Order: sequence, then structure tokens, then C-alpha cells
Amino acid sequence: MTATSQDVADRAGVSRSTVSQILNGREDHFTPETRERVRQAVAELGYEPSAAGRALVRGSSDLVIALIPDTTFGGNLQDIYGALTDELSRRGLTLMLRLATHPATSLDRVIIGMKPRAILSLTPFSDDERRLLERRGVQAIDPASVSRPDTNSEIGTLQARHLIDRGYQRLAFAHLRDARSDPFGGPREHAFTAECRAHGLDDPLILTLRINAEDATAALDQLGEPGFAVGCYNDDVATALLHAASLRGWRIPQDLALVGMDHTPLSRLTTPPLTTMGYDMSAVTQATIQSILSHLDKEGISEQRTEVHIQLIEGGTT
Repeated sequence: MTATSQDVADRAGVSRSTVSQILNGREDHFTPETRERVRQAVAELGYEPSAAGRALVRGSSDLVIALIPDTTFGGNLQDIYGALTDELSRRGLTLMLRLATHPATSLDRVIIGMKPRAILSLTPFSDDERRLLERRGVQAIDPASVSRPDTNSEIGTLQARHLIDRGYQRLAFAHLRDARSDPFGGPREHAFTAECRAHGLDDPLILTLRINAEDATAALDQLGEPGFAVGCYNDDVATALLHAASLRGWRIPQDLALVGMDHTPLSRLTTPPLTTMGYDMSAVTQATIQSILSHLDKEGISEQRTEVHIQLIEGGTT
């Protein structure tokens, strides 16, 4: 049988109102002895306060909503959100995932119904969304609200720099072709191009392909002849081009150099293993936690900001 706040009150020898006030952050009005009796009764009975009741008292729930762009991404993001769910749970917060493809009016209905503490987005909020969140008094956390370098630009820059440092002069950037939106590929391509220009090279050839042999071999046809080095949107794109090169008999990395992104398990199983970019997922999780808690004024925030560093994982494709 589920314990109620009245059960806690009876066990602690106090009123139900006292239990409610202590559990909702108004414990300063009561003696340490009273607070301890209530906490002990809660522990003994396994009492779980009503989320709806807390939301009514505080004006917001324990929910943090993460808006996920409707784009293609690998398992890394899933792992990050899994770890983020666990970390927030330890702090009494619940993470809920929602696709970010709906209009602001749809988001407004979610806010009204769930009264979230904060909304987290991997991509910048639109002007309509930001005005909506301000009007509803919900903390808005997106890349613009966190003083952190643009990770996607860093990826494109490091991919191009690595290829140029290896002596490649003819560069290309390969996007993933997908019916869904791509908020990440554009910044990577622009930074990749800027790095080429900074070293006096021609702008990279831009390729777009689905993950199949036909698109990958057509992309090689666009290159025209061997001798290109390609920065790839992710490891899947790099693997598709690696497969196409094997069909054409091109040597890796002499005829075609490839650098991927995400350091997926697949990247370690190709022949040769992919050169790719990776990052510490635990650092990403910790940095996101710090951003959320700093916006919510929660205790336990590390004074030192966690930095997320993109690093090169060398394989045999460059």
C-alpha cells in the first residue's frame, strides 16, 4: 500500500500541513527535531511526494525537457542522454525527450500541461520559442545561453587541419543526404572551407550521399580521379566512401583519404580502421549538467567548468 502524507504526519506526530511545508522547502519555520522526525518518517514509510503537488506549490514541475533535432545521429547522443537522465535523477529532476520539429504553439501546450523547470536544446531556439519560454517563465538552455565554443565548427576545422597537415592539397567535404534537417553539417562544412582558404587551398568539393553503395560510388565519380582527402559528416559516411573505394580498387589512404566523426564502434572494424574525431561523453554529460544546474540555481555545481575537447583518433585512412 502506498504511503500518504497523512501517514507521514501520523508517524512523525505532526500535522499534514507541517509535512507539506517541510517537504516543499519551507523547513526553516520548524525546529531541527521536527524536520528530522518528518525525514525519518518519510524514509521509514518509503513515501514519495506527489509530483503534481510539488508543481502546484512551486509553480513548476521536476521535469527538464530536452528538444532533440529531427536529424540523423549515431548512438553517442543516445548514450549522452542516458547518462544525463541518470545524473538529473540523482538531483531530483526528470529528463523528458521531445522532437524539436513541432511549432512553438505545440511547445506551448507542453509547457502549460507539464510546467517544466527548464527546456534544453542542442540547437539555438527560434525567436518565437525564446519569446514563448520567457513569457512562461521557463529556463531556456541552448548553445547561445552557454559560453562554450561552437563544437560543430571545431569539428570541421580540425578535420581540415589534420588533412592539410598530412600534406593533402585536394580536399572535399561529404554530407549525409537525409530527408530530415541537418543543423550540424552546415557549420562543419563552413569551418572546413575556412580552414582550406586559410592555407591557400581551393574550396573543398562538396559531396552529398546516402549510406549505400550507389551514392558512395557516385560521390567518387564527382571527385573524378584519385588523390582527394575527404572530411566526412560522420563515420557512416566515411565507411560508405571506404566501401566505394574498395569497389573501384582505390588504395586507402594513397588514392583516397578519409576522416570521419563520432568514433563509433564501426569505425574500429573497417579495413583499414577509420581515422575519426571523438570526444569524452562523460565530459559532455557533465558540462550539460553544469549548464542546467547553473540556470536552475541548484546546489552542487562544480566551480570549475567542464571543457569538452574534440580529439583526433588516428586510424589508417589518412
